[in-house]
Amino acid sequence: MQLRRILPLAGVSSLALATALYAQETAPGTSGGTLVLNPITLVADGQENVEATGGVVVSAEDIEALQPADVSELFARDSAITVSGGAGPAKRIHVFGLEQSNLAVTVDGVPQGPTSWHHTGSNVIDPAFLKSVEVEAGAAAADSGFGAAAGAVRYETVGAKDLLTDGKTQGGRVGLSYGSNGRGLSASLAGYGVYGGFDWFAMIHGTSGDNYEAANGREMPGTEPAAQGALVKLGYEFDAHRLELAYDYNKDDADRTIKMNMDLNADDLVYPLKVTTNTLSLKYSSTAPTDAWDPEAMLFVSNNKYERPNYDPARTNGDMNLENQTIGGKLQNTYTLGQGKITAGVDWAYDDYDIDNYGNTDRRYWSMETMQIGAFVQGRFAFDNGIDLSTGLRLDHHRFTDWNGIHHNDTGASVNGTVSYEFAEGYEVFAGASHTWSGYNFGEYALLHARTADLYVQDGFKPATARNIKLGLNANQGNWTGNLTFFDTRLKNLGEYNTNGQYDTDPATAPYLGNADEYRSKGFTLQGNYSWGTGRVGASFTKADVTQNGKDKVPDGGTVMPVGNLATLFIDQEIPQYNIKVGGTVEWAGKLDATQHLNADGSNAGFRDHDSYTVVNIYGEWRPQNYENVVVHLGVDNLFDETYYERSSYVERVMGTRIIDPLYAPGRTVTLGLKMDF
Repeated sequence: MQLRRILPLAGVSSLALATALYAQETAPGTSGGTLVLNPITLVADGQENVEATGGVVVSAEDIEALQPADVSELFARDSAITVSGGAGPAKRIHVFGLEQSNLAVTVDGVPQGPTSWHHTGSNVIDPAFLKSVEVEAGAAAADSGFGAAAGAVRYETVGAKDLLTDGKTQGGRVGLSYGSNGRGLSASLAGYGVYGGFDWFAMIHGTSGDNYEAANGREMPGTEPAAQGALVKLGYEFDAHRLELAYDYNKDDADRTIKMNMDLNADDLVYPLKVTTNTLSLKYSSTAPTDAWDPEAMLFVSNNKYERPNYDPARTNGDMNLENQTIGGKLQNTYTLGQGKITAGVDWAYDDYDIDNYGNTDRRYWSMETMQIGAFVQGRFAFDNGIDLSTGLRLDHHRFTDWNGIHHNDTGASVNGTVSYEFAEGYEVFAGASHTWSGYNFGEYALLHARTADLYVQDGFKPATARNIKLGLNANQGNWTGNLTFFDTRLKNLGEYNTNGQYDTDPATAPYLGNADEYRSKGFTLQGNYSWGTGRVGASFTKADVTQNGKDKVPDGGTVMPVGNLATLFIDQEIPQYNIKVGGTVEWAGKLDATQHLNADGSNAGFRDHDSYTVVNIYGEWRPQNYENVVVHLGVDNLFDETYYERSSYVERVMGTRIIDPLYAPGRTVTLGLKMDF
């Protein structure tokens, strides 16, 4: 831990927190008062304004308009986020070119595990259950959770109180859709209600379809929709207390290609694969918080499985079963002051990883464990002079027990600070920085499935750290808003498996887990929105230069990917006299020259260029007169049948006699859906 780099930021954070507490004690007329914020502010209601610092918010309105079938469509309107293509379980989410396992990811506050394998996606998230998504890019707050190296992703799911309207105490929703080009049938059923102090919500969702075809006519094997899921929430409120028990289940069970993020030698062979997640959580909160008492508490248990039982057992990278089990919790309280709020608490998580390898290696079973416990404090303040401040500290202890039973222990500090100044009405500048300590990072644990028994952890294996810097300008003039953010993120000492020695004849070059060279993503993102009552238009542009050890990163489908220049444009328009809403989205990605993305030896390792592409998606929504509880939705994705593969996908590569083709995205796809509330 490099204290001389952390102490200046920590000093600023401590001074700001102490100053706010002192002001609370001495400022007259502030006790119990209401904090009135300006129309534009970096801090609102005790939370950062995510979009104001270059992040992304996918609102309930966006999800209603898009009706996303997968995470590619969920983030289609945001140039800061890219999603790789192929089957649902193959999709990997990158923010500014950094895969989301480098961010603190939560679903309803429950931390999600790391990406299990680089041929698999980031998380099994079914958009059918989502209410909203926030992506905090860069300098994340201390209460965002452990390991927020490059930011945080917060998924929120729907509940009874989100869907009940007009004073109803119970209701239900049924949804059906059918799509062309393999999209197939999607169906969901939900029931929810309140009675006395109780509220409940239960929803099931399933999809069934065929492989899709790219616009060039090629059928992409192993891409059939096969997601199934269930979400149950039970809440009880008594006196000033609320308890909520939630269960979240997601499964994808179908025949998939052996490496879902690439098309290897145009090999159409598929094999059974089942990916499941189970999460059970219990939460406590106060329904009558005071300035000194606004607590939250949570306990959770989760289980993630990846089962590939019937592949060729003669191959080293053959059958395998992966399992990650987690138990953890969080306890925090928020204190309201005259200038803002301070949140303080502790969180912890114990993870157990197991790999059952049926492949042709000399070690079948692998297991490892991690234990994290942390304490945090985050202050968010808005002062009368136009200055807003968010600053905080974390202290974490992390223990990593590797597959050889060796313990690795360390403790580290994280610090963050973001300050803004409104220099004219509706215009503010801001700056932010953070140092994040992420503990021992061992990458994708599924890589152990094809390793030999001599794999070891390198002496001096270090915990991972990150450094973030953000600068920007915000504007808010009523019906239009804009944001320009410059970002610079460095990831240091991520875990990396060196397996070259596994295939050497020299026994001294055994494979090992070590620390990777520094990754860096720097650039800027520009956002703008304009609304006119019955409609809105928005656009974004992102330029991200992604490097490793100072050299442009190769597009190998990994946890860090070059993304280059990206842009999006969207429009929504209501036609009230006909109860109709129409809209569309344009996604553009610039060309990436393979000669600019080289290996350490100066070669491009056979990678071909990323071609530029432009994709147009449109939709229409109709509520029949006198039946406003019924919504008919028509969507056309890839309207002009563009042949392309999504940015952050593995690109075309020639490796001797092996040819890796990209996984092309679906060609034109038409979907008709019906949703009814009752």
